[in-house]
Amino acid sequence: MANAGVASQKLSRRALTLEWCLLHAGFLATGIVTTLLGPLLPYLAAHWSLNDRQAGLFFTAQFLGSLLGVLATSFLLPRRGFAFALATGFAIMGAGVATLGLGKWTIGWLSVFGYGIGLGLTIPGANLFVSSKAGERSVAALSILNFAWSAGAVLCPLVVILAEPRVGLRGLTVLLGGIVALFAVAFTRSLGQQGERNEESIRPLAVWSSLLSRSHLGAPALLFFLYVGTENALGGWVASHAKRAGADTFWVLAPSVFWAALLVGRAVAPTAWRYFGERNLARITLAMAGLGALVIFASTSSTVIRSGAAIAGLGLAPVFPILVARLTEALGPDAKWAGGLMFGSSSLGGAALPWLVGAVSTQTGSLRVGLGVPLLSCVLMLFLAWRRQMPQGAVQGTEEGVVSTAQGGARGH
Repeated sequence: MANAGVASQKLSRRALTLEWCLLHAGFLATGIVTTLLGPLLPYLAAHWSLNDRQAGLFFTAQFLGSLLGVLATSFLLPRRGFAFALATGFAIMGAGVATLGLGKWTIGWLSVFGYGIGLGLTIPGANLFVSSKAGERSVAALSILNFAWSAGAVLCPLVVILAEPRVGLRGLTVLLGGIVALFAVAFTRSLGQQGERNEESIRPLAVWSSLLSRSHLGAPALLFFLYVGTENALGGWVASHAKRAGADTFWVLAPSVFWAALLVGRAVAPTAWRYFGERNLARITLAMAGLGALVIFASTSSTVIRSGAAIAGLGLAPVFPILVARLTEALGPDAKWAGGLMFGSSSLGGAALPWLVGAVSTQTGSLRVGLGVPLLSCVLMLFLAWRRQMPQGAVQGTEEGVVSTAQGGARGH
């Protein structure tokens, strides 16, 4: 009997290990899909002969879909559990990616909207699942999970540059969509933990109205909007800008440089917080992000554009975690149930600013001018951060929230 118990424990540990490996592999794929538009946009524009305004609408589609998916998680997770939400998210995501490139560009827009819904389901669902399972080790567990997402974001341009010349646009999207869909099948057979209904998350309309009326939430909401919009405007358009800047064959790697710098910046951010303090770190890094955006804006060299992307990525890295810390301070206990207002604002920023880059580019005939949008956004964020006088103590005790939102945009980032 003792031997049977030991064997059962070993099987349970092995099953748990396989589940976590599956989850992290799926999150790596999620990182690839989240950032797919950046390196793929020049191919999509050529495929449908799109101007930059039309191409920018793909970003709007992704983040509007993501917003809808995030809202759906509040309904699905308490009622159907993590496995159902993740399987549904990966299924919708796989279908959206696989159909990208079919028919007219408006169908492609719907495909991107569809996989945006999938991202909105999988990213919060995976983070909440890990947080609920890891207990006291949730900080380390969430750090590893979001490292997998960031690795996918860095790998995405490499996947495009290696696969597209060999299998073409349609072959690439079908292959990637099929791989993503396999995770949907896998999650239907694992992660059977059902979510429990949390009555504390339900609030009457009067409470929501009271929250919305708080005047001090206006600046944080605007910062969330600007940050996610800026991150995705730079990460989404830098490859197209680098491609038009010259004959450099490595233009497609510009987003990898941006996301890799973001990853490195978030790895060193905790040390920087202790050394500079939150207020000074926010000012320094936003100034650095503005400098990187200025380099991208002013440059006509693909190599210099990649350098600007690295500077901007490092500068933006700690901004979103600081915003999460400020949100916790502003809302106190209400942050657990009302933070969705701020994250909804961030999704709207991701939908609006990348499109605005394309609209300005089409209007002026210059993508470089369009990239003045994230540059101005960085300047406005720096102004708001300076005026808001972020308190030094806001970061204390928020490391878990920092790690769980490290993918940014998604954003959901």
